[in-house]
Amino acid sequence: MKILVTGANGMLGQDLCPMLEDTDFVDEVIETDVDTLDITNEIQVNKVLKETMPDVVIHCAAYTNVDKAEDDLETAEKINVTGTENLAIACGKLDITMVVISTDYVFDGNKKSKYMPIDATNPLSNYGLTKWQAEEAVRTYCKKHYVVRTSWLYGHHGKNFVETMINCARQGKELKVVNDQIGCPTWTVSLAEGIIDLLEEMPEYGTYHICGSGETSWYGFAKEIFKQAGIDAKLSPCTTEEYPVKAKRPKYSVMENEGICDDWKKSLKEYLALRIED
Repeated sequence: MKILVTGANGMLGQDLCPMLEDTDFVDEVIETDVDTLDITNEIQVNKVLKETMPDVVIHCAAYTNVDKAEDDLETAEKINVTGTENLAIACGKLDITMVVISTDYVFDGNKKSKYMPIDATNPLSNYGLTKWQAEEAVRTYCKKHYVVRTSWLYGHHGKNFVETMINCARQGKELKVVNDQIGCPTWTVSLAEGIIDLLEEMPEYGTYHICGSGETSWYGFAKEIFKQAGIDAKLSPCTTEEYPVKAKRPKYSVMENEGICDDWKKSLKEYLALRIED
């Protein structure tokens, strides 16, 4: 199997690509990023896919600055919607299977139980809206597709909540973290493993949730980070109203993952064990 990955230099891509290369069923991994494949350029997308003819495209490239998207919807739409649409149309025409990475932020958080892949979406933010529109583009233009929703992603190759908490605590900062937003922390390695399992098994095309098992608040996540890292942090909980940000987040975005990924605490322990200090 030949696989082309967009956003290969991103936080997920840097874990996913070498893991794909280590599998028995993948013969070649074509790593692309903005310098080799501008997904917003329809002509270039068509050219690259026709020249490489992968069996699968895993679309990791995305605009992920949730709050900035509130002021820069144009850029978020260009990358998340137009870019995804260009890939989906090309994959559909060339009979290529497409995997697109999406988010729990397509939900409004009003549900009281875990979100299922078939549940209605209602994004609260521009970021969530563009990711939902990206999902719809893939469903519309590429019959052979997997929409993979994940949540609260962290990894060794990018800015993330775990590193922010550790760095702030070591600087002696007093930390107030929201305790009324509930979700599933997900390690990039766990997500990559889930994507690989999906491609190896090739179940029915459609929407899947690949995220950490269990649930917690951002405050609970921070508390567990400091506990496992052995850091005595000045940490206290607060409400969403006490910590205003531009983009509205769902209060409850826990997704049913059918046990695809490990418990989030176990994954965090593995992440911290592999962490390299600057």
